[in-house]
Amino acid sequence: MGLEYDGRDFSGWQEQGPAQRTVQRVVETAIGRVAAHPVTVHCAGRTDAGVHALEQVIHFDTAAERPMRSWVLGTNSNLPPDVAVRWAVPVDDRFHARFSATARHYRYRILTRPTRSALSRDRAVWIHRPLDLAPMREAAAALLGEHDFSSFRALACQAKSPVREVHYLELARDGEIIELRIGANGFLHHMVRNIAGVLITIGRGEAPASWTRDLLVVRDRTRGGVTAPPHGLYLAAVDYPDAFGLPCAPVPDCSRTPSPMGCP
Repeated sequence: MGLEYDGRDFSGWQEQGPAQRTVQRVVETAIGRVAAHPVTVHCAGRTDAGVHALEQVIHFDTAAERPMRSWVLGTNSNLPPDVAVRWAVPVDDRFHARFSATARHYRYRILTRPTRSALSRDRAVWIHRPLDLAPMREAAAALLGEHDFSSFRALACQAKSPVREVHYLELARDGEIIELRIGANGFLHHMVRNIAGVLITIGRGEAPASWTRDLLVVRDRTRGGVTAPPHGLYLAAVDYPDAFGLPCAPVPDCSRTPSPMGCP
């Protein structure tokens, strides 16, 4: 399944016990009602509290037979308003939402204007003064390719290797919104938010564009600046081999085929 959700009222994706509202719990409950048995869902990437998803990909095992339309509409009827299923397709036993992924795409939205926003308060990070895109783009270019991203990972990150390959890293302005767009073969914990924090600092003129190159060299998170807030971050899409036949993702240059259930 492909899901979208508003992360502001969730304690993240992963189940954390009855005291915490998580995306995983509400999704498992909703699918379980359609399947008529408990299910365990596996996701492409566990999002933190406050982080949103345009297309989170999940899989689950079931013996229940339902039309794809019933999986989508039935699950949506049992979900709260801040989570929705976009599409559903059957996959074979080789598929795993996390381990079969070949790339992931994120967006980070920054609102730049003198006054706060009532409408974007939980959908973008507010910076009250202008950001200079030229040095931000110069700094972003240094992060392209394969690098050791130790300076951009959370101190508690449990990934075995800090090496990742960034396929693209773009900054686009649309009026008062600056959107950071990034795709890679994988991401470390807080990697996108740490990159965003560094680039915002550079855009404010508080650090030179060369800071990103310096951080790649020192490989030290304690030198890497502030982690940007979670509510500007969106999991935009996840790529998989064409053989699995998943629908397209809402990102440019998508190679997957459109879904009859509404994937653009």
